[in-house]
Amino acid sequence: MKILYVGGQKSGKSRLAEAKAVELARKKPYYIATYDNSYADAEMQARLDKHKAQRKKRFITIEEPLYLDRVVEPGGVYLVDCLSMWILNLLEAGVSHEAILQRLLAKDADMVFVLNSVGSGIIPDNALTRKYIDLSGIVGQKVAAQCDEVYEAVVGLPKRLK
Repeated sequence: MKILYVGGQKSGKSRLAEAKAVELARKKPYYIATYDNSYADAEMQARLDKHKAQRKKRFITIEEPLYLDRVVEPGGVYLVDCLSMWILNLLEAGVSHEAILQRLLAKDADMVFVLNSVGSGIIPDNALTRKYIDLSGIVGQKVAAQCDEVYEAVVGLPKRLK
């Protein structure tokens, strides 16, 4: 089973996705943390610490900023949090998403994905931000098309889209 949770910042998507991954798992699920913690950003570190506290000992954490397909094994349950950070990492590293995403989605494993909804505003005035937003929309569509269920998180509530 593949499931996507999409929503705005602080919409509750990660909490909902964590609960779904735990529900799907017969044993401890894997949490693939995509954030590349090399930016020395105190605010992001506080967010990371909050996410770590939220998941406590319910998950086995794998930190992988780029090659998600390399850490997913058949038969497991994986929470990918989040695709938005993964997209940023790809852009920073100059790595294409296409082959990685294709191999990832082909894996015979249960996966729960988290993606920020970033494309509802105005068109940004700089090329990098436009590229990021465009790629977020493209990746979101590709993942949603392959998922069995898709939810939009709004004020902590899941709204089923698919």
